[in-house]
Amino acid sequence: MSATADKIKGNWNTIKGKIKQKYGQVTDDDLAYTEGKEDELLGRLQKKIGKSKSEIKDWIDSL
Repeated sequence: MSATADKIKGNWNTIKGKIKQKYGQVTDDDLAYTEGKEDELLGRLQKKIGKSKSEIKDWIDSL
């Protein structure tokens, strides 16, 4: 997961904005990011938007 984690760390504000645009139901609490806890973040997004972690990681990697 290091490529996704690196992307999240380096571009989190941009990624967060794109997630909120694409998935309006996602809240700021869902997007709370703590370095080293990318898996928890992906788990929250998985529950909220109904996609698998791998689908979410692939989408983030494509940004």
